[in-house]
Amino acid sequence: MPSPIDKGITAEDLGRTLFIGVGGVGMSGLTRLWATRGLATVGSEYKDWPSLPELVAQGVVLHRQHEASNLDGIDTVVRSTAINDEHIEVAEARRRGIPVLHRSEALAAAMTGRTSIVVTGTHGKTSTTAILTQILEHSGRAPSYVNGGEIIGAHSGAHGTGDHFVAEADESDRSFLRYRPTVGIVTNIDADHLNVYGDMDSLCRGFETFCRNVEKRGFTVLCQDNEGTASLAERLQLEGRDVVTYGRGTDATLRVGDFVSSTAGVDFTAWWKGEELGRFRLPVPGEHLALNSAAAIAVCHRLGLTVEEIAAGMASFGGVKRRFELRGVRQGVRYYDEYAYHPTAMTEALKTLRNLTEGRVIAVFLPYRVYRTIEMRSEIAAALGLADKVVVMEIFGPGETIPPGEGGAALTEALPQADEDKVFVERWEDVPEVVDGFAREGDIVVTMGAPPISLMPDDLLAR
Repeated sequence: MPSPIDKGITAEDLGRTLFIGVGGVGMSGLTRLWATRGLATVGSEYKDWPSLPELVAQGVVLHRQHEASNLDGIDTVVRSTAINDEHIEVAEARRRGIPVLHRSEALAAAMTGRTSIVVTGTHGKTSTTAILTQILEHSGRAPSYVNGGEIIGAHSGAHGTGDHFVAEADESDRSFLRYRPTVGIVTNIDADHLNVYGDMDSLCRGFETFCRNVEKRGFTVLCQDNEGTASLAERLQLEGRDVVTYGRGTDATLRVGDFVSSTAGVDFTAWWKGEELGRFRLPVPGEHLALNSAAAIAVCHRLGLTVEEIAAGMASFGGVKRRFELRGVRQGVRYYDEYAYHPTAMTEALKTLRNLTEGRVIAVFLPYRVYRTIEMRSEIAAALGLADKVVVMEIFGPGETIPPGEGGAALTEALPQADEDKVFVERWEDVPEVVDGFAREGDIVVTMGAPPISLMPDDLLAR
């Protein structure tokens, strides 16, 4: 897939740029990067998002409607996959002959000439990107970064004065193939987005192409614990490529172990090629998050940061919204919000939450995408089986149609819990009362799944 980097195009070459739909996390981070880089930046957004006042404060000219006049004086338009060709601003740009770039193309242009570190994978890429960025920032490297999630106490994107550029890359629409990173990280490869790729072989080939796009002077970091990435690492090593692996196994370049996880976070020991580096602490619970931080440790160690710098940066990490985010406590019940919607991530999240309480775990799940929920129904049901009680909502699938008998009720029926411990609730406003009927002092309630469910904890805590 062609990339602006191949042509040496920079962000400055794009001129006055209009970003369509700047409220969402991914686009707001890129827009903020543009603005903090001192570039002429315009945004359009009709929804009220918390990020909008900050963008305006950074100098973004914000249009609160999508209309043709927003293209006046614009040199380049940037959109995400969610914005189709029929969108009024895209159509007007085409009519005027203004270039329209995908978000990934603009991000690739911003990386030109920098030491770019690009993170991808089926799960964990947002947390890994955030941890890596925090370590580099804390050590004084002042990186530029664009993340696909909101970092607690920070932003999802900014221009830095240092040489490093850290970015999360999305595999769901193949846009990660536009990057030519100095360092490529693949956290794992699991079955997902098969509506785009068709089958696992095609998905794996996509990740392999991403790794082959890593600069020859650079290196690739892959998780040894995942079958897909471990196999990919072997193939790349046989070709003589510079590969670093990380994981729990003794054959990993960076091995991690001796985990101790609690509400205060997770502590673990790391070894580099068999020699102990030291003890590290991430202030967020979960072995799988420690594994994500291991990727960041491996990169920073190769880049020449000291163990002390890496450990201090990790210890200062504030977390990522919707990743074990404690939203509040009411009547002795702790309410967490968690982004996981794929069965692998859901399993890890629920295992971690179970280790944080002697009470029960109550999951409120909003399934994400019709095709995924139907294809992975048994796997999702098995993951939710780790909870004591489950509330399932109707599938969130914008632009999709739920076939009769294939919605949230079917997923609820597939759950292994007894009938009294699982319930399908179709209406949003009915969920709080159902959760109140389940929860008691000492329990954990976790809202999980598609983005709108992140609003539910406010409703639960307000009762």
